[in-house]
Amino acid sequence: MKRLTILAILTGMCYNAFCWGFFGHKKINYTAVFLLPQEMLLFYKTNIAYIEEHAVDPDKRRYAIKEEGPRHFIDIDLYGEYPYNNLPRKWNDAVNKFSEDTLLSRGIVPWHVMNMYNRLKKAFKEKDAPKILKYSAEIAHYISDAHVPLHTSHNHNGQHTNQHGIHGFWESRIPELLSEKQFDFFIGKAQYISDPSDYIWERVLESAAASDSVLRFERELNLNFKNDRKYAFEERNNVIAHQYSEKYTVAYNKLLNGMVERRMRLSIFSTASFWYSAWVDAGQPDLSQLIYNAENNINEEEPINISGKMIGREE
Repeated sequence: MKRLTILAILTGMCYNAFCWGFFGHKKINYTAVFLLPQEMLLFYKTNIAYIEEHAVDPDKRRYAIKEEGPRHFIDIDLYGEYPYNNLPRKWNDAVNKFSEDTLLSRGIVPWHVMNMYNRLKKAFKEKDAPKILKYSAEIAHYISDAHVPLHTSHNHNGQHTNQHGIHGFWESRIPELLSEKQFDFFIGKAQYISDPSDYIWERVLESAAASDSVLRFERELNLNFKNDRKYAFEERNNVIAHQYSEKYTVAYNKLLNGMVERRMRLSIFSTASFWYSAWVDAGQPDLSQLIYNAENNINEEEPINISGKMIGREE
């Protein structure tokens, strides 16, 4: 029993630490490749294993690099009431109003998506295959995080409402258990995004609008389940893990009326559309000559600059 308790604690820590879970992020990146036009598809399909595997690199950095954390969320509910017009959408305007320290403490995901977008566009212009792949894999992570409702709430893990663990429940447990059986990943082709900044802010606002339902439905469901039905021990990778039970997960997903599937599908579409738009904005460079082995050494990350000030270095 002592061993099971330790494993349960470790499992809970894993679920709380990551966004969409490793499974979800990899699935999003992999599926997004097939939404690309023919001019991009060969290059991305040739390197699909890299795109999929490195979808989780930003999460792997979160506890090694202090600057990484704020790039995954925005506690937008701390800026007043929906639609949070009190918060300027342009970085410099937001800094002038709230200070950079305040913004970093509350999360910067929509601004960081644009930072990565500009870097991806530059990589396309320079036909720099290693950077195209690296930035494609990583911008997808931040885009997908912006689609998660609890990434837009200061009550991000139900810590203020006695719902600790709901973060991983919504974004990891449901996709891992149900996506292969129930989710439909036949999605239309990527589309050009004329204003990527407006687009990602719209997704953030959608997430913020849904965050209350994520919490409320789980509270309601909890009233009808005893702990011995709410949780279960399951074997995961030859390890006994403490999980939300399958019955509880299915019931929660039903209350959410397909929300997780819709947000995951939209994450896939948004990711492919950002890749496509960066390529178009870079002048639609010919990628046919960039058939590249992505498993070769890719240069270490450069400093990320938002406002003329270095806020992080991935190394």
